[in-house]
Amino acid sequence: MPDDVRSAEEVSITDDVLPADDYKPHTSHWGVFSARWRDGTLDVRPYPKDPDPNRLIHNFTNALRHKARVGEPMVRRGWLERGPGPDTRRGRDEFVPVTWEKAMTLLATELARVKDRYGPEAVFGGSYGWSSAGRFHHAQSQVHRFLNIALGGYVKSVNTYSSGAASVLIPKVICDYEEMTKNNVSWNQIAEHTDIVLAFGGMALKNSMVAGGSISQHIERQSMARAKARGCKFVLISPLRGDLPEEAGAEWLGITPGTDIALMLALVHTLVREGQHDQAFLDRYTVGWPIFKDYVFGAVDGQPKDAAWASQICGISEDTILSIARQLAGRRVLIGVSHSLQRSEHGEQPVWMGAVLASVLGQIGLPGGGYAYALGSIAYYGRRYNAVSGPTLSQAKNGVKDFIPVARIADMLLNPGTTYRYSGQTRTYPNIKMVYWAGGNPFHHHQDINRLRDAFARVDTLVVHELAWTATARHADFVLPATMTLEREDIGYSSNDPLMVAMHPVAEPYGQARDDYAIFAELAQRLGRGEAFTEGRTVRRWLEYLYERTRSELVDLGANAPSFEEFWAAGTLEIPQAPDDGGQLRSFRTDPIGNPLPTPSGKIEIFSEEISSFNDADCPGHPTWLGPTNVPSKLAPFVLVSNQPKTRLHSQLDFGDHSANAKMRGREIASMHPEDAAPLKIKDGDIIRLFNERGACLAGVTLTQDIVRGIIQLPTGAWYDPSDPEENMPLCVHGNPNVLTRDIGTSAFAQGCTGQLTTVNVERFEGNLPPIRAYDPPNSADG
Repeated sequence: MPDDVRSAEEVSITDDVLPADDYKPHTSHWGVFSARWRDGTLDVRPYPKDPDPNRLIHNFTNALRHKARVGEPMVRRGWLERGPGPDTRRGRDEFVPVTWEKAMTLLATELARVKDRYGPEAVFGGSYGWSSAGRFHHAQSQVHRFLNIALGGYVKSVNTYSSGAASVLIPKVICDYEEMTKNNVSWNQIAEHTDIVLAFGGMALKNSMVAGGSISQHIERQSMARAKARGCKFVLISPLRGDLPEEAGAEWLGITPGTDIALMLALVHTLVREGQHDQAFLDRYTVGWPIFKDYVFGAVDGQPKDAAWASQICGISEDTILSIARQLAGRRVLIGVSHSLQRSEHGEQPVWMGAVLASVLGQIGLPGGGYAYALGSIAYYGRRYNAVSGPTLSQAKNGVKDFIPVARIADMLLNPGTTYRYSGQTRTYPNIKMVYWAGGNPFHHHQDINRLRDAFARVDTLVVHELAWTATARHADFVLPATMTLEREDIGYSSNDPLMVAMHPVAEPYGQARDDYAIFAELAQRLGRGEAFTEGRTVRRWLEYLYERTRSELVDLGANAPSFEEFWAAGTLEIPQAPDDGGQLRSFRTDPIGNPLPTPSGKIEIFSEEISSFNDADCPGHPTWLGPTNVPSKLAPFVLVSNQPKTRLHSQLDFGDHSANAKMRGREIASMHPEDAAPLKIKDGDIIRLFNERGACLAGVTLTQDIVRGIIQLPTGAWYDPSDPEENMPLCVHGNPNVLTRDIGTSAFAQGCTGQLTTVNVERFEGNLPPIRAYDPPNSADG
């Protein structure tokens, strides 16, 4: 291991950083900012050029020394005493503090055991998460690089919980996924060209305020305001009025969750029946229209998909549907479909249908028109690509070919050796003995938490690098304290944001926390792969090395290309961007022969021969109304919408001031309609109990007219806090909706996450409120 790779005993701040009383540049998934740590207090201020700064940066202010931080290496007592193996005591056991030396010795020995006895195909490299906006200390890259180099590979996951259905479907029927989301219709195009935006699922600012990398300027609010001022009409189709900001001035159509495709089918039916569709576009740019048209007009099943039919399904009046359809013809129309629509059963269908509706209107490829999947779902969508590459740490080669769709982790651990369907293939779940997680919190993003608890009990060893005592850490065998972003140096960057940031460390590491890189470097050394992992570089040398690629490309462009030392001293670097040219879809529209799409036909596939050939009943060969199987009943009469929170990114820094101060009596806040609450004697500000056959949780409640009746909305991200971990189905006292959600795939085709919608019952909570202990360190004992 290089001499100056940081260990617990070494300082975290290099000699050349700014003086301690100055603000230092830094960045995060929710915005560029600067920070100052002085006398135990952290002050933050947003990037001055950000027109709409994100208040999530204030979750940092109390985080550095919060009691939830992990301060020393810990090993679960049962693992320490009995060794590796399945154990139902995970999540219930106490932890024993150990030295770094002991932790590294035990873990290196266990890694070698699993590799030698079972091979790297018995290791699952989890680390699905948004741990850092820095490109070097990206935990997912670090752990995957380590497993590839030290073990020869690992079983990986593919796709995301956010877009698991869409990312499999879109390349087969429309275009490259990255082109659809990152190089298609921009916010500037909308502001200048769009006449009507049909926002299925909305474009909530709480979502577009965060990005997968760094983000320097939040432009969505002002872009919608510019478009509205020019005369653009926004139509919000969502059960929640707040899914578009006030600046959009949207007409709100309160739709029954999960029925958007029925409304889209009726819009197509009306446009075609009244001769307002673009037949020339359909003939030139698409395949399969005649087959789909027969379905829409009832030739297949005897049911025309007209406005009267759709009205009974989606809860929007027939007259309203007809009126919306008649406003579209001859206008520059943008069809938007949010991530949320495909995070439910049959989630592929609204994504596909959005592209079909845009094709029927002949709008795809026009500036400000066509189809923009997920626009508004994340901050770097709807912007221009940077003209140069950013710093990226190589993950090395994975010698294991096996993988799972990311949301099938519990299925994999519970059912090794069984088969499942994915993208037309019949695959087999591997037999996993070790799960290694660095960055991310599956007890936030995975569904049916009680089932996940059972799944994690099946492995031999669960290793977690974590800065705080999340529920995932509490279920681990090894918990290794990791630094948080403010305690290390890095380079902040995003492919669609024009600012590179020198992320200066602001404070010393908490307790004995180490960077993931330092932990992996030592483990790799013990496994005989230290030099291959580090390549002889310290953190600073890696940053210089990764920066050089970008600097060289800037030189080639004739752009400003400072040395690393100059960049680091300046704190930021403006990056030139590529033209806003509409990308793959614009090129296809301009010349469909010379610029075919990467679909099997080279065109937009309204009907897909390939998908049809898979013979999966829950994802047929064209967009189809399939209807939900989980519908309200006497036992579960409400639909729960578990969407993204406003006060944090997923579950990150749930204990932060901005997040904690927004809670009600320490609990997450649900929303419901006053007319639903009244018969249950539920009042605004009460604590409610939500429950179904999978679990139960407590939440505060606010009553609002801005939600469709029959719906309860409870955002994700409250840390799982079981009233009694010894129980198999304990009450979550903090308000984590994933104790209620279903752990099933969107379909056999994509196997995406279905966490957005489920059915629940609700009652006013009458008992003594149990304490919130989610942020308290678990019980520990001296080793």
